[in-house]
Amino acid sequence: MAEENKQEQPVVPSQYNLDAKWDACLDLGLRRFTYFSLIGGFAGLLLFRSPMTRWASTAFGAGTGIGSAYTECSQKFGGYPGKSTASISETPITKAGED
Repeated sequence: MAEENKQEQPVVPSQYNLDAKWDACLDLGLRRFTYFSLIGGFAGLLLFRSPMTRWASTAFGAGTGIGSAYTECSQKFGGYPGKSTASISETPITKAGED
């Protein structure tokens, strides 16, 4: 009777594992957003005079940080397909007059 109860229980993925992935991704996203924003702001102070270009540099750093965090989190959840494998022809391309 004890063996029958063990076989009837469905196998469910661990909710703890999924929560840990979400926590890690949120932490990674916030850290990269902050660090890359600071790096972009510091680079803007060094390289640009106009306040608008300094803010643009900060925004570019923030976007880069969010994008890199998104890419890494997608890999953790298995949704990132990786590099595409495009087939390249080995035959050379000739111009019309070179026959």
